[in-house]
Amino acid sequence: MRIVAGSHRGRKLLVPEGDTVRPTSDRAREALFNIIEHGSFAAGGSRLLGRRVLDAFAGTGALGLEALSRGAAHASFLELSPAIRKLLAANIAGCGEQARTQVLSGDALSPPRPAAPVALALLDPPYGQGLGGKALMALAKAGWFEPAALIVLEIGAKEEAPVPEGFTLRDDRRYGAARLLFLEAPIL
Repeated sequence: MRIVAGSHRGRKLLVPEGDTVRPTSDRAREALFNIIEHGSFAAGGSRLLGRRVLDAFAGTGALGLEALSRGAAHASFLELSPAIRKLLAANIAGCGEQARTQVLSGDALSPPRPAAPVALALLDPPYGQGLGGKALMALAKAGWFEPAALIVLEIGAKEEAPVPEGFTLRDDRRYGAARLLFLEAPIL
């Protein structure tokens, strides 16, 4: 697994053995960021350049590190597993991004309050457990999203799209086993 583009392009990321973490494929990550940077979401100004980003269910940190590589100002990583947080910290250090990151120990279903809300949130919960919609609501309640923040939720390709009340589904794409939902956070 590598960073696809930007200042860290080609940098290898550590991935745990086994199936405890299912990182977003390089192909899906490249498509996701191309849509964010060059699609209709970029029309009102960048949701990425110089902005704060959340990588929830962070795992290896590939999504948040990709965002930093492409110009995000800061990334918060939310990960529950202590062992995976160690691997995540090693990936952050390998990219030299300690100064622009915050690794939080916690569950996206009962998240801590943010230092500041984010313009872009990237959520990659385990497939088939119905965690996406619950995490969206919990993160919104905790104050993680700027008004009209862009949220990308990765779910299994055959899963139903969880779109909680107040959120707006803006796009829906499939990449192999993954389905990417592009949502807009409620304006509170």
